[in-house]
Order: sequence, then structure tokens, then C-alpha cells
Amino acid sequence: MLTQPFADAVAEAEEVIKGAKHIRTDQDLVEGYDYLAGSIQASMMLAWAFERDHPYFIQSTGPYTKMGLDNPDALYFHSYIRDDAEYVVTGKRGSTTDLSFQVLNGDYSPVDVPDSLAAFDDRRITVDDNGDFEVRFGPGPAGPNYFTLAPGSAMLVVREVYSDWDTERRGLIRIRRADTAGTAPPPRTMDLMTKRYGVAGKILLSRLRTFLAFPEWFYLNQPVNTMNEPRSTPGGLSTQMSSAGHFELTDDQAMIITVPRSEAPYQGFQLGSPWYISTDYINHQTSLTAEQARTDPDGKIRFVLAERDPGLTNWIELTGHQRGYMQIRWQRLSRDLGPEDGPEVEVVPFGELPKRLPHHEESRITPELWRERIAARQAAVHNRMLG
Repeated sequence: MLTQPFADAVAEAEEVIKGAKHIRTDQDLVEGYDYLAGSIQASMMLAWAFERDHPYFIQSTGPYTKMGLDNPDALYFHSYIRDDAEYVVTGKRGSTTDLSFQVLNGDYSPVDVPDSLAAFDDRRITVDDNGDFEVRFGPGPAGPNYFTLAPGSAMLVVREVYSDWDTERRGLIRIRRADTAGTAPPPRTMDLMTKRYGVAGKILLSRLRTFLAFPEWFYLNQPVNTMNEPRSTPGGLSTQMSSAGHFELTDDQAMIITVPRSEAPYQGFQLGSPWYISTDYINHQTSLTAEQARTDPDGKIRFVLAERDPGLTNWIELTGHQRGYMQIRWQRLSRDLGPEDGPEVEVVPFGELPKRLPHHEESRITPELWRERIAARQAAVHNRMLG
């Protein structure tokens, strides 16, 4: 059977899921199988998108194809490229807070993070009064709206990031290879189909193994229930910094994360499950941007992580996860951040929240208003997916 290599890879991937070290509960395993389903979809999509001569952008990471502690506020697009060809990226700038471009020399693997060969946001390009732009990537010398592809360039990643889910709108983006536009790729062959099913299986296994190992590289080497000082994001953008950690809480505990409201255009907090993917941010409030969160009169945001509902605007729902990951990102920065810009973390008994939060009463929210917040999240994500 032509598809047998992919079928074998799916069976092997199931064993990877079942054998994950962090599994303790049925919920862990159920979420693993859900993660596997999304990874299968994404792997097929990625294998078929390997069209460096007739490229197009795909969205291989999203609400139903999660990977690598995906940011609930971001749209991720990528296209495969050659380092010796010229590519033209055109689009219309939306109203999202950040639009960034990054060139990688490969993909993530279980033993390595790809080098970032170039990374910049739309402040480095010319966008006209109508929001239209054209950017070129190729082997030629750099110039206005032209970025040189370094040897080994293999992937162009574009991120569009929301701060206000309700009002911001995504833009449009397209890619073409300059010397093949207007031509057609060769007809598909049986050999090509055989190769692509095999590649899809390899992508699937690499994707799962890589991001099961990733937390051990960057998270689990620090004490539980702490977050590090702001630092450059591993494999990320030069204008992005992050603070991260891992948590373990009981139902009778809560975590208060206090962080100054930043002047950075984008500041966002999120949770991740033990599978190192975002938790359900559509139907639950498991992430908040600075725009979405309540800022106290002292200029600080206080996120409250808890399994039980504390009746607070900035409640971050654990959704049954006693363990997981947490991350704050700052993007579109114009300066480096220091320890004073980072978070303070405190674990307290759940019943002591009124005494531990300096603005507890003003931070309360009614069940009716909470339901409205969740309804707004659901509508915003679905609208974002439809463009």
C-alpha cells in the first residue's frame, strides 16, 4: 500500500503519545490523542506544501493543529523556500498589533532548534497609505524592502499577533517565486505521492518527539511555580522577549502572577498543558493580553491561576490541569526588558485570595459578565479563522 509508511508512522506516533513521561491521568492521555489528531492533520498539510518553486503560505499551527506552546493571540503562516531563488511577498496590512517575518534554516528537531537567519517586523518595510506592501527575499544584495537569503535558508515564517481580539483584524499575505509566477508545477506522479506520504510520517514523528523534549531544554530546569526574568525567546524574534515557567497546583491553591503593564505594544500571558501546547483558549479564559486583562491602579496586572472560580476578571482557568506551563510574551519591543519588568509569582491558599490581592473587590466579575467574556472569545477566534 502506498500509504503504508504513513500508517506505520501514525501507529508509532500513538506509542509516542502513550509513552509520554508526564502522563498521570486519563485526561492527560485523552488530550494526547487529541494532540495526535491535530498533528496528523498538520503533518499532511506540511508534506503537501513542500512547493519551493510554486510556494504558498499555509497555517499549520492553529486552534485545532497545536504545536510548541502556540500563542493563542497569533496567526502562524509559513512557506518553504530555496536560498538561491527570489520570492515576492505581497499583502495588505491589517490592524493587528504585530506583523513579523522570520527566515529559518530548517525545522525544529528532537535535538536542535533551527537557526534564525533573519527576523524583523513590519517597521522595517514600506507599507503604503492603503496598507499594501511588497517585500522581496532572495540571494541579491539587501536594500529597501529586499532581504538577502543567507545560505541554508529553508523556511519563511510570518506571524500576525492580536492584542485586542474584538477590534483588530487580520491582513492578507501571499508569496510567489519571482521567476516561476505564471507557470504551473509539473503534474503529480505516483513517485511524488509515495514520497509525500513518507515525508508526512517523518514530519509527524519529528513534531511529536521535538516538542515533548522542548520543555526539558527550556522549562523544567527551573524550580516549579517560578518564572524567569524576561529574556530573548529561544528561536524567536529579536523584538520579542518572554518569561516562562512550569506550575503544579492543587485544587485548594491559587497562583498570583503580578507583572507591570508594559509599554510594549503586545504583552500576553498564556497557559500550556503538559503536552506543551496551549490549553483550550476558545471556550475558557486560559490566556489574556494586556488589552484583555484588568490593570490595577498601581499599573500592575495580577493574573490568578486556579482550578476553582474565584469570581475575578483576571482568572486564568486551569481546566483540570494540576501541572503545566506558563509564559508571558512581550513583542514589538523598542528596548530590552530587565528584572523589574518581569513577573512576581506567589502560591497562596485559595481561600486567602481576598486578603492577598490588594484590589480584590474591584477585580470581581459577575457570572453573567463572565459568560459574555467567553462568548466574545468564541466569536473572536472563529472570526479570525474565517479571515
